[in-house]
Amino acid sequence: MPTTLHLDATKPADIARAAALLREGRLVAFATETVYGLGANALSPAAVAAIFTAKQRPAWDPLIVHIASVSQLSTITSVPTSLEPRISRLASSFWPGPLTLLLPRNASIPDAVTAGRELVGVRVPAHPAAHALLEAAGLPIAAPSANLFGHTSPTTASHVLADLNSRIDAVLDAGPTTIGLESTVLDPTQTPMLLYRPGAITPQHLTAATGVAVQVFQPVATQTPASLPSPGVGIRHYAPRARLQLVEGNPAALASALQSSTLPPEAIGVLLPLDWSLTTQAVVQPWARWDDPEALAAALFAGLRALDDRGAQLILAPLPPPSGLRDALRDRLEKAAMPK
Repeated sequence: MPTTLHLDATKPADIARAAALLREGRLVAFATETVYGLGANALSPAAVAAIFTAKQRPAWDPLIVHIASVSQLSTITSVPTSLEPRISRLASSFWPGPLTLLLPRNASIPDAVTAGRELVGVRVPAHPAAHALLEAAGLPIAAPSANLFGHTSPTTASHVLADLNSRIDAVLDAGPTTIGLESTVLDPTQTPMLLYRPGAITPQHLTAATGVAVQVFQPVATQTPASLPSPGVGIRHYAPRARLQLVEGNPAALASALQSSTLPPEAIGVLLPLDWSLTTQAVVQPWARWDDPEALAAALFAGLRALDDRGAQLILAPLPPPSGLRDALRDRLEKAAMPK
């Protein structure tokens, strides 16, 4: 495959070109409000298979399907009448936006999209470039994050190309993503509803919208699945090339971890909150203010990639305390720090 075509999401002709490639069964990375996704025609088994090949993604890890509007939901799902009020409340509250719902699929969805399971992940993205592309393509688009499997998720087109250049057909560049963490993934077909992946939409948001309690999925670390029940629940995920070590969320713990390391300072990278001071010869990557979880989320993956690019062998990162969006930050950091 030749070098990946770099398209500009501000140009209608480039959006039309990207949409045409998708209709031809090709692979196009594009920005959503969360991270960049690697898109393919969700109704084409061959196109979906190409996603797994390009990402080196195992077949047991399902994909999320993106649609342009709630009106398209019936084209790929078969929601029981009894669930329609709950789904309607969730859709009206959070779509377009960073919420993926696991819903009963219909026969149009290939088995590979769901890893053979009966529920398909669906969302309506809020990013204007994603919406324009979906409208122009006229297709539901399967799109996991546009990176090599298990690697740090991409929040810019340059991150996509660092992993997938010459492995995919095009990237539609819309600049940096805004949220920076993948969508919340929820199974609303059961009571309580089951949260598989935390994100910007929190359990509190979900319960407030529906009146239904939310239970958080707990993966089994030793389990080797035939297929995962949801995207984003793999034990090790989002990982930089360097080894990631998490420390308690305070400057003293970070300084102590630096002092106890046997590596030379130039081999250590530090993801440092902007309002913390630290005297060190280690490689410091400014992060965001510690009291601003939205900014921390938006800058997390870019910061990890920057420290990789600067040659860090070990990355030290403080772990935010639990609650709200910080739960999603903890989820990404803890999975990224899991040993290979």
